Amino acid sequence: MTFDLDFADIRTYPPASHPGAIVLRLARQDKTHTIAVFNRVIRALEDDAVGNCLWTVDETAIRVHGKHE
Repeated sequence: MTFDLDFADIRTYPPASHPGAIVLRLARQDKTHTIAVFNRVIRALEDDAVGNCLWTVDETAIRVHGKHE
């Protein structure tokens, strides 16, 4: 999990080349807001795995790049 948007570049970091990453693209990065958004990610992880995928998460959506495309 990272706030580093460089990891969202699938040309530089193809999803199949790593064990998986979650990039948070949040308008605010304070602790309370980040935890609130990440709780949604935790619920999504119950149904899907991050392995060999890039999950890009913002306040309204979770986009998955990788094996699900």
